[in-house]
Amino acid sequence: MSIKDVTDSTFVQATEKGFVIAELGAAWCAPCKMIAPALEEINEDQHNQISVVQLDVDNNQETAQKYGVMSIPTLLFFKDGELMEKSVGFQPKEEILSIAQKHIS
Repeated sequence: MSIKDVTDSTFVQATEKGFVIAELGAAWCAPCKMIAPALEEINEDQHNQISVVQLDVDNNQETAQKYGVMSIPTLLFFKDGELMEKSVGFQPKEEILSIAQKHIS
């Protein structure tokens, strides 16, 4: 199951139901490439509880500005459309899951 790409126009719809981790990054961003395998594993292993989407900030600046994204990667954790937490920079898989689990339970 691959991570869904979203845009400014589809972001709200993609994050409004269930628990969603949105990764805001860019193709040229080395830390974004480093975090990608962890997000892919979470998307695959936790698909019953967690959805993962990604947004390219270069092509979707409106969403990045709305959430005050100044550095990438930025992870936004949503529960039923409500922003629960924001994490900036590379995080290992265990830390991402730890943040997610405290908001899921």
